Amino acid sequence: MENTFKKGILVVSFGTSYENTRKANIEAVENRIKEEFEGNEVRRAFTSKMVIKKLKERDNIIVDTPYEALNRMKKDGFEEVVIQPLHIIPGIEYEKIVSVVKEYDGQFKRIVLGRPVLYSVNDYKEAVHALKSQLPNMKEDSAVVLMGHGTYHPSNACYACLQSFFNDEKLNVYVGTVEGYPEIDHIIPKLRDKNIKEVTLMPYMLVAGDHAVNDMASNEEDSWKSLLEKDGFVVNTYLHGLGENPDYQNIYVNRVREVMKEMNENM
Repeated sequence: MENTFKKGILVVSFGTSYENTRKANIEAVENRIKEEFEGNEVRRAFTSKMVIKKLKERDNIIVDTPYEALNRMKKDGFEEVVIQPLHIIPGIEYEKIVSVVKEYDGQFKRIVLGRPVLYSVNDYKEAVHALKSQLPNMKEDSAVVLMGHGTYHPSNACYACLQSFFNDEKLNVYVGTVEGYPEIDHIIPKLRDKNIKEVTLMPYMLVAGDHAVNDMASNEEDSWKSLLEKDGFVVNTYLHGLGENPDYQNIYVNRVREVMKEMNENM
């Protein structure tokens, strides 16, 4: 017999202050999750206090932190909670969520946490396959350079692992980061070595926000676009976050489905 617990799904992302990208990426994923799990109320939380503060002060939009959202869900009588992060790697922002979930362990009948996009070996295969739908047709002398966020956290190694999976697929795709390793300066010599002439820049992030707009695609002297053009490459930019890609939306839906199955098996 199916239980009648009040069920909720808390979708957690870093957040963004750009309204258009929020709707096109974060809301798009949230809506897909709502469609798939109709018996669950879907709520939102951001891990970035800076984004939360900016939205409140500028737009009078209130978004909870994960701690606040769980506290509210407890007060509202939820008994089963699935927390699904929209983060790409299990880095600092993901660890914040893990800490909060530990604090709330035992305060709901059941509470489970889904994993980010890149975690297990199969996740990388899934991520590469999902990205293929947005890759341009590449000639031998063209390539895609992905801009990941990057971090000083050990999980920065996820980007190297992702690169390895692209190599296995024989794809001219290079993974760089804006705040970790490798940076664009490490990638340019590799492009030269392979006689690449044309590069498409893409953000490998949930949203095409500040990093994508300014650090990747702007005409600023130190943007990735400018640095590549200065080196003689023809550069195209793709300003869409992963949240707009239906195959990445499916990854998040599957993460929720997996933890729900696990939760039900452990009843």
